[in-house]
Amino acid sequence: MCCRLASFASVTSHEQAVRSIKALMYVYAECVDLARFDELGELFAHGVLTSTSAAEPDDGMSGEDVAAFYAATNKVHGDGTLRTRHVASNVIVDVADDGQTANARSYFAVHQGTDALPLQPIVAGRYEDDFALLDGQWRFARRMVIVDQIGDMREHLTFDLSKGDVRYTDHLESG
Repeated sequence: MCCRLASFASVTSHEQAVRSIKALMYVYAECVDLARFDELGELFAHGVLTSTSAAEPDDGMSGEDVAAFYAATNKVHGDGTLRTRHVASNVIVDVADDGQTANARSYFAVHQGTDALPLQPIVAGRYEDDFALLDGQWRFARRMVIVDQIGDMREHLTFDLSKGDVRYTDHLESG
C-alpha cells in the first residue's frame, strides 16, 4: 500500500483526525522519495502546493501540475527512486472545533545518498499545512514549503533551488 491514502472509517474524533492528518503528511514524503509523482499529484487534487522559493509564493500547483512539476524537476536514479528520505518532525496538528478543517506545522529534513554523493542532509525547512475533511477523508487544502537551509542538491533537482524565484510553469510542458 505504498503512497496510497489510508482509509479510515468515519473520521470524526479529534484523535482520529490527528492520526489521519499525520499519515497524510507522511504519505507525501513517501511519494516523493519513491518518485510516485502521479500519486503525489493525487494528494493535491483538492488543494494547492506552494513554496516560499517560488517567484509567486501565493500561487501554487494542484493535482496533475504537482505530478508534472516533480517529474520534470526531480532526478530519478537507477533504482527508480530519488535516493532521498524526507523526514518530518515536530509535527503539531490543530483540528478546528467543527472537525472539518485543520492546520499543521512541522519541520522537514531531506537526506540523500547516491553513487556520486555520500549520505548527507541536502535541504531542511518547514511545512505549513491546511487540511479539509472531504467525504470522510482528510485532504491537503494547502501546503506551504518553507526552505530554511540548502546543502548539496546537485543529485536531487534539475534546477538551482538556492536561487529562489522558481516559476512552476517554466518546468511544465504545458507552461
